[in-house]
Amino acid sequence: MRYRGYRYSGWASLGVAAILAGILQAACQTGLVKPSVVIAPTDMMVSLWQILHSGDDTHAILLTLGNVAASAAIATIGGFVAGLIIHAIPVLRRGIEPYLASYYAVPTIIFYPVFIVILGVGSAPIIAIAVLLAIIAMITATLNGLDSIPRVYSKTSRVLRLSPLQHAMHVQLPAAAPYLFTGARLAVAYAFIGVIASEFILSGDGLGYAIAYAYNNFENRTMYGLMLLIIIVVTGVNTTLDVLDRRLQARRRR
Repeated sequence: MRYRGYRYSGWASLGVAAILAGILQAACQTGLVKPSVVIAPTDMMVSLWQILHSGDDTHAILLTLGNVAASAAIATIGGFVAGLIIHAIPVLRRGIEPYLASYYAVPTIIFYPVFIVILGVGSAPIIAIAVLLAIIAMITATLNGLDSIPRVYSKTSRVLRLSPLQHAMHVQLPAAAPYLFTGARLAVAYAFIGVIASEFILSGDGLGYAIAYAYNNFENRTMYGLMLLIIIVVTGVNTTLDVLDRRLQARRRR
């Protein structure tokens, strides 16, 4: 019954998106919204098809997706390891937690000049910024997940004389999996934000740069076509992770 509820929720989300798209389509066709401001959703889809068919922005698309994948992977793995270390050392955790709580008050984009000096120009500083933005979500999720593990699990691990690595892989990781999956989803979302925002402002390539270039040259069709592509990709990735998360939760309840 719960799985059916998830399906109904998915169809409801699609229905809301369709209604909003229909409203925007009607507003554009009736002239309520000018094409110089927003183009109709059907025009966005046509523009996206033309972009994909022409192949002119294929390199930018692949570059951005590669940077996002690298950023999300580094942030997820690094955040999990860092969370394990922080959780294992109470003194370290008490010193770091105040900074974790206020971390997102500092815009990570300000560190771009430092990363250029250290890593050079290219994808490396963009990935570094995205990792900085995403890794804290994974660290926080790891700490919350480890805090939720019953103490009896640790006692059992000591009775079985598991090594710290075995305890982490066979006890902590499975028990904290739901929290870790939530952290991974947030890391992916922040990786998209970090990469595209960095490309938009600071890069000379990628989807963010392509959107900024189209905007500066009044190419609304191209700009909205690329924006639609990002929305579709992000929604698809988030939906896939959501389905996997729900299946994991369902298995744990059995």
